[in-house]
Amino acid sequence: MPIQQLPSHLINQIAAGEVVERPASVVKELVENSLDAGAQAVQIDIVAGGQKLIRIRDDGKGINKAELELALSRHATSKISSLDDLEAVASLGFRGEALPSIASVARLTLCSRSLDAGSAWQVEADSGNISSPAPAAHPQGTTVEVHDLFYNTPARRRFLRTERTEFGHIEKWIRRLALSRPEIAFTLTHNQRTLLQLTAAKNEDAQRQRVARICGDAFAEQCVYIEREVEGIALAGWIALPTFNRSQPDLQYWFVNGRSISDKTLAHAVRHAYRDVLFHGRYPAYVLNLTMDPKGVDANAHPAKHEVRFRDGRRVHGVVSQAVEVALKDTRPGGHDVTPIPMTRNTVFNQGTMPLPHGPSRSAVRETLATYRSMATAPSLADVPEQATEVPPLGFAVAQLAGVYILAENRDGLVVVDMHAAHERITYEKLKQSYDDRALVRQPLLVPEAISVAENEADLVEHSGAALEQLGLVVDRSGPTTLTVREVPALLRNADAESLLRDVLADLSESGQSNRVDDASDDFLATMACHHSVRANRLLTLDEMNALLREMEVTERADQCNHGRPTWTTITMSELDRLFLRGR
Repeated sequence: MPIQQLPSHLINQIAAGEVVERPASVVKELVENSLDAGAQAVQIDIVAGGQKLIRIRDDGKGINKAELELALSRHATSKISSLDDLEAVASLGFRGEALPSIASVARLTLCSRSLDAGSAWQVEADSGNISSPAPAAHPQGTTVEVHDLFYNTPARRRFLRTERTEFGHIEKWIRRLALSRPEIAFTLTHNQRTLLQLTAAKNEDAQRQRVARICGDAFAEQCVYIEREVEGIALAGWIALPTFNRSQPDLQYWFVNGRSISDKTLAHAVRHAYRDVLFHGRYPAYVLNLTMDPKGVDANAHPAKHEVRFRDGRRVHGVVSQAVEVALKDTRPGGHDVTPIPMTRNTVFNQGTMPLPHGPSRSAVRETLATYRSMATAPSLADVPEQATEVPPLGFAVAQLAGVYILAENRDGLVVVDMHAAHERITYEKLKQSYDDRALVRQPLLVPEAISVAENEADLVEHSGAALEQLGLVVDRSGPTTLTVREVPALLRNADAESLLRDVLADLSESGQSNRVDDASDDFLATMACHHSVRANRLLTLDEMNALLREMEVTERADQCNHGRPTWTTITMSELDRLFLRGR
């Protein structure tokens, strides 16, 4: 066929292939328009999973009569007017494609009343035909009704799932949007049943209640609020304590300048901050908002705006990772006003299954025990006046159980401590501190190791020599596709240099930075800590047990061992009373 201009309606339907994937896509686009319009309350009514009706009503600033028809025209928007605006987008929508794309695959009614208008006006669109504005009854704000989605594109309609599945996707997006804007009220109905009603959350307590409604009470009870700003990058939100973790990354919400997105750089930054406080194979949970200059974020990087691109991803990664890591340092007894989740029958951590290599220095363990003995003699909770407040978070030791657990008593009840896991964390943190206090030492290889790589990887080494040296790696390009490793960090002199370099290059290629050396160093230090920790079946005196408890209370991340296992739990007096039916 000869080259020809496509009809406008077909252009809109092609665009709808990117914008309107399913009913949830329509809801997302329309609710984001409401948020951009300054709405304080948004009502979402769904019928038949969105296939029959989607109605979005808001109390925003509304649309003037003269602009109603234009709002349904392709690439018509009030949010940008120049390339400078596009490079610093602060609104959720900006392309002007959503309404005409939706109108091309459904019957759409748009009714709105602006603040200064005497009455509301309404237009209808069907198969690309737009009616003239007609007067209507409507309060200030806008209502968009979408009937019979994909009625004129039966092939697209056949790809839709069941009513329940499609509504599940809608509900998921509403929950995301409600987390991104806690100050706005949301109401969601399905088939005339109200399923979600969220009032505006104006303070931290109300926001925690909204987080509890959407993410669950368990998350809200086991999360801490963080707020940090560095060099114009602000991070705020809720991160779950390591004791609350998931088998998959299904409770991870990221918002950048109010936009719900998924981003590998941000996800990696948080994962790195949790690297040695989570049990293997588990995932952290969080709701985090990143706010920064819109000029530093490309919001036009994805057709459906699900992803963004940072102009300085390395700096963003560093700020996020450091902020979360600082917050996690206080995961120690008394560090956060949160009680660790009590163990259940399904939560079994058998110390015998954890690999404990033989060969630790006996003198190191003896020196540690000698330090414990030199500390203050063990007090008793009975010696502390009832009105006193100086009872430490872990209380005072009363016994040792099976050579594995320390039993202690505090103001709340019974504290149970896994002595090996606790001592392992204490030793690990001390080793890390001593390692961080020293300058990075490189170890020249006796025989430099030649590695065959792809040409683009060799080019990357030439451009990243300084970054590699900061990691303790000295690598030369000795051929078009050959690299030679000459020096490695002294701490990793026995590591596999080839595997380490390939992993570092993969990270540099993807995100411009790598934490592989730090992670490998931490793994080595964790092994040393495990070797030099008090083992099971080691009998401790009350003095030694109390000294261990006091060290836990001043050690960062002491709520978990290096492998992410909990180091202690508590059983309150009320829980003990229920076990023994006291008071009944």
